[in-house]
Amino acid sequence: MSKRILLDENLPQKLRLLLVGHTVVTTAYQGWAGKSNGELVTAAEAEGFDVIVTADQGLNYQQNMSGRNIALVVLSSNRSSLVTAGSPKILKAIDAAQASSFCFVDIGV
Repeated sequence: MSKRILLDENLPQKLRLLLVGHTVVTTAYQGWAGKSNGELVTAAEAEGFDVIVTADQGLNYQQNMSGRNIALVVLSSNRSSLVTAGSPKILKAIDAAQASSFCFVDIGV
């Protein structure tokens, strides 16, 4: 099932091209660059995004996802080569994501 994905500004924008089968939008495109984590989660949820993909490993600890209508997928690195190589793992996590869930994807450091 296709999901609406928000790609955080700390990730390479080319990742959006690798997440085939989903609608992927960057925070920069949304005009949300620089928003705090709480503002970003709230705005993304209000706009109907299903998943936020980020490399901000503190996001899950800073935000209570209980009862949220959005999921978090957090990557272990934002290094372009690792993100590209790890895109199949990232896609698998996105496909499994459900509202209020959190998934850490280890793609290396």
